Amino acid sequence: MEFWGEIVGQAAAVRTLQRASEPGGAPAHAWLITGPPGSGRSNLAYRFAAALIARDEADREAVHAQVRARTHPDLGVLTTQASIIKIDAAREVVAGSYYAPAEGRYRVIVIEDADRMTEHTSNVLLKALEEPPERTIWVLCAPSEADLLPTIRSRARSLRLITPQPEEIAGLLAERDGVDPVAAERAARLAQSHIGMARRLAGDPEAMARRDRTVDIALGIETLGDAMHAASALLKVAEADAAAMVEQLDAREREDAMRSLGIAAGAAIPPQMRAQMRALEEDQKRRAKRSLADGIDRILTDLLSLYRDVLLSSMCRDAESGEPSADGPALVNREHATRIGELAERWSPERALSVVTAVETARERLQRAITPGLVLEAMFAAVVGSALADRRMNAGADI
Repeated sequence: MEFWGEIVGQAAAVRTLQRASEPGGAPAHAWLITGPPGSGRSNLAYRFAAALIARDEADREAVHAQVRARTHPDLGVLTTQASIIKIDAAREVVAGSYYAPAEGRYRVIVIEDADRMTEHTSNVLLKALEEPPERTIWVLCAPSEADLLPTIRSRARSLRLITPQPEEIAGLLAERDGVDPVAAERAARLAQSHIGMARRLAGDPEAMARRDRTVDIALGIETLGDAMHAASALLKVAEADAAAMVEQLDAREREDAMRSLGIAAGAAIPPQMRAQMRALEEDQKRRAKRSLADGIDRILTDLLSLYRDVLLSSMCRDAESGEPSADGPALVNREHATRIGELAERWSPERALSVVTAVETARERLQRAITPGLVLEAMFAAVVGSALADRRMNAGADI
């Protein structure tokens, strides 16, 4: 089981894939791995791909190193940094799926974020799934089965993942990455069991500082002016976060592209090759836009955890004395327990619930591509407005 040791909290799924990938087995020709964000869908998919490609168990780690680097000749990957997977990219990977394996037992095609395929793109894939090559296996990843067309779902074996426990993720960070156990526990708790985010919070002090700033800003909102300032400030936080994530990747991609085109570093790009570089730049712009939206969504997720803490703290107060109950709730944002308690003392459970709803509404609006700044302004205005609704409710109760 050591090969699968980095996959935390998914014992049942690991057993299934381990059996399916054993030499001499007959794995299904298509798999659909679903699970909530941060559950490790992609990590599990690439581990499975390496196990399928490897000729024997002794070869799996070496193959996985190539799979992880996306350099193995028997691995195909379909993914995108934009909002949708392009149909041309799907056609290209489908064409490659008909080649026989060059080195391994199988050719494996991994589709990350399969939910980002449009209906037309899904139909390109459908024919390959209906008439699969004998030694090609497809592994699709998506949040849920409902995110894919029924015709795609019906042709793949489904494997559902669960949300790992924070202590499992903390253990992984401590054992594999050498993170201090206290820092690992905090990162796993604040990431709310999202493996990738926990790793980032544990390994990037700036990412942790940005999250702390998000909570500090939200806790300081009292007036509508505070709300508008908070929206502006958090938009800048998200922009800085997105820039930090894509800057190094953009530079590395540009260097790799110039190297593959035979252009020396710092040299002028020949006219006949400018179209390829422009296409790369357009892809990077789309990725930057998506990264900003993802950054806003991470902020909203953090705020959801904060207001959830306020809601639970407000509900766990003695009805007569108004004091916190002896067995208070387990807070996600434990470091801000005092300020959360102060809010819970002033807010009714109804107000806290209305604010939680406002954050969930903001996430839905963001998915509909509404301007992020407007989404944040509307959400924080609702936070301030909840105070007025609370006062009206209390006044009505006193009459």
